[in-house]
Amino acid sequence: MTNPKSDRVRAVRALAQASVRARRGQFLVEGPQGVREAVRFAPEQVRDLYLTVDAAQRYPEITDAAESVSLHTHLAAPEVLAAMSDDAQGVVAVLRHRAVGTDEVIAARPQLVALLHHVRDPGNAGTVIRAADAAGADACVLTHGSVDVHNPKVVRSTVGSLFHLPTATGADLAETIALAREAGLQVLAADGSGDHDLDQLADAAEVTVAGGAAQAGDATGAADSTEGPHLARPTLWIFGNEAHGLAGHERDLADAVVRIPIHGHAESLNLAMAATLCLYASARAQRHAHR
Repeated sequence: MTNPKSDRVRAVRALAQASVRARRGQFLVEGPQGVREAVRFAPEQVRDLYLTVDAAQRYPEITDAAESVSLHTHLAAPEVLAAMSDDAQGVVAVLRHRAVGTDEVIAARPQLVALLHHVRDPGNAGTVIRAADAAGADACVLTHGSVDVHNPKVVRSTVGSLFHLPTATGADLAETIALAREAGLQVLAADGSGDHDLDQLADAAEVTVAGGAAQAGDATGAADSTEGPHLARPTLWIFGNEAHGLAGHERDLADAVVRIPIHGHAESLNLAMAATLCLYASARAQRHAHR
C-alpha cells in the first residue's frame, strides 16, 4: 500500500470518531504493544493488520503471531501508516467490537472487579483497566455516561490490557451492584469521605488471615466471619468521576465507603492512582487468604 489518500486509509483514520466506531462496530489499535496483545489475546477480533516493512522486521513476534492464526498482514509505506494514525509507530490494527455484558462478567464468579462510574477521562479509564489487569482483577465494568472504552486514547492507555480481561460497558450502577451481591461479592466504594481507612483494612486483613489460618486452617472462612468490610473477600470496587467522585446516594449503595489516607500535604490522589492502590490492596489480601 503506497497511497496515503486512498479510501481504505481514510476509512481507518475515520475510526478516531466515536460515531464511526459505533456505526461500523470497529475500533483502532495503535502501536506495537497494543497490536501485539490484540493479535495474541484477541485474534478473533482483528479485522485488518497494517505494518511498514521496517516495523514488520522490527516486530517479528507480531507477524509470526498473526501468521499462526491466519491473519493477513498488509504491508504499507510509512506515509500510509502516518495517514492512518498519528500514533501508529509503524503498526496499526482494526478490530471488531466484542460486546461484554455485566451479567456475563458476574456470571463468571469473579473475585475482584473494578467498576468505573461516570469516569470520563480517557487516560484515567485506560490506566485503571491496565492497573486492574496488573493486580490480577477478573474484569472491569464502565457505567453508561463513562468514556467510550474504544476511544483511541483509552485503548493506548491500557497498553494491551483491554485484551486481557473482560470489560463491560454501558452498565447501570444499581443493577450491577445488585448482580454483584447476588454473586457473593462485597461492594466497596472508594471515596475521600469514607468511614474506613484503606491502610487499616489492609492491616486488619493480614492479622485476620494469619490468625484464621493458624487457628482454623481456613483463612477465607476467617475473613468471611469478620464483621464489616474485609479486603480478602470477593470484591467489587466502585470508582467515581474524576471531578465529582460519587454522589451521596451512590455511596449509600455500597456496603462500605473506603478512603485512602493522605499522609503528606497532597490534596488528593489521581483517580487512576487511587484505584491502583485499592485494587492491589484487595489482590494482596485475597492472595494471602488462599495460600
